[in-house]
Amino acid sequence: MPPEHIDTRLLEELTEQSEDLNSDAARITRDALIGFGQAVEPVRRRWWQRGGLIAGAGGLAALWGASRAFAESASPSVSVANDIMALQTAASIENLAVGVYQTAAGLPFIKDGNKTVAAFIAKTTQQHQAHAQAFNAAVTRAGGRAQNNPDPKYKAVVDQALPTIKGPADVVKLAITLEDVAAQTYTRNVSQVSDADLRRLFASVAPVEAQHRATLLAVQALLAGNAADLITIPVDPAKLPAAAGSVGFPDAFLKTDNASPISEGAMK
Repeated sequence: MPPEHIDTRLLEELTEQSEDLNSDAARITRDALIGFGQAVEPVRRRWWQRGGLIAGAGGLAALWGASRAFAESASPSVSVANDIMALQTAASIENLAVGVYQTAAGLPFIKDGNKTVAAFIAKTTQQHQAHAQAFNAAVTRAGGRAQNNPDPKYKAVVDQALPTIKGPADVVKLAITLEDVAAQTYTRNVSQVSDADLRRLFASVAPVEAQHRATLLAVQALLAGNAADLITIPVDPAKLPAAAGSVGFPDAFLKTDNASPISEGAMK
């Protein structure tokens, strides 16, 4: 594919945007957890007083264009139970991602290979650990149990894939699968949970996972084009293929067809 002049900061911006998004998400997450904790305590008191859980339901963010039908149609106790399941499933996805990235970091061709890829894996592992902690903090505040196990459906996918991994491209392909399902799941969760602060929580983390996927898609394209030497920051733009500027963003709007159901990683 003939090289074309594109933004000189392509890979650098993808990495910086991922960190910026995660910093913003961390701030929003802290605020959301504080708000959720303040909302949950009176809910618990009313549960003891009235014999039922009453979940707060605010308007959905216009950014996501989601409906309030779920929160309005479900009974309060069902809404809280569904919130807990959604959070446990999210934590299970994060737990699995952490395990995969930690395993990948120890592989010789990652550990002793491209430094940019290794740095991305290290930073992304930290972010997934923080996301898992945030989801579990919300679970316990809602009265549920923290989920410390991996998502069962995708653990089976990972277990099947790990023995076949031969090089960086295989690691990237597997990571893309996990980042994609995380982004899609949290985007759909925004319209499935009943509490406004939980919607903020999911809405703040979903873009971070989408950015991880975008970065990995760019890396995947360079590996497929036998251009691993271009996976570096900064990069010479004249050497990049034309597709490098768009391969990380194949969809104008994130699809949610492959989002995990809220019960997938919920604790029995």
